Amino acid sequence: MPRTGSAGRSAGVDPEQLWSRAERPRRGRPPAHSRAEITDAAVALADAEGLGAVTMRAVAARIGAGTMSLYSYVPNKETLLELMIDQVSGGHRLPAEPSGDWRADLQQFAHEQRAIMRRHPWLSAALSARQTFGPNALAALEYALAALAPIGLEASARLETFSLLTGFVASHVSYELAQERAVEADGRSSGELLDAQDRYLRSIAAEGRYPHLAQALAVPSHDSAPDAVFDRLLGRMLNGLTAAV
Repeated sequence: MPRTGSAGRSAGVDPEQLWSRAERPRRGRPPAHSRAEITDAAVALADAEGLGAVTMRAVAARIGAGTMSLYSYVPNKETLLELMIDQVSGGHRLPAEPSGDWRADLQQFAHEQRAIMRRHPWLSAALSARQTFGPNALAALEYALAALAPIGLEASARLETFSLLTGFVASHVSYELAQERAVEADGRSSGELLDAQDRYLRSIAAEGRYPHLAQALAVPSHDSAPDAVFDRLLGRMLNGLTAAV
């Protein structure tokens, strides 16, 4: 059973227990399952049905195990989430070392993060609950810190910048996915919805109560394709990094 505190919540994740100690072999018969198998099942379930569908009961059913037996492999759902996040973090396709062009390296890194979060739509929200870094996440972190080294930031500031970059990507992907769900629910194309929004804003701006909005709308529209929007906003963020040095 997972341990709980006085408020009925689980005791959380012990990073040393989870990452620094190998999965303990059992005496007697070989274990019927493994953490890797359980994590695979949980990730597949989250990919198909969303993070809310991932319960110990649902994961156990997916691998043909009893719910209570899962706790002998994974002590609580928080630990399972940590395992899921780290497994998909292994999907980064990055060179062995940064090129030394920090801007190009961070652009590539951010694009890899976005690709992973879009492959696993639950990930951008799950990152806010992450309590620790597993080996795959640490490898990605080390790469990003090395890519940031040429900027001249102190090591602690590079950690903060990594968090800022990851937060930007997670927030943007969450927005992209929400917009895509809205389009699907509405039944119109994304272009039709954007046109409707543009007509509405222009009609409001024409009333004269929002002069700054009117000024912004008077500027020719930027490319609204998702990749172009992401690149444009990412570029502005990276520009801010150099301005802060």
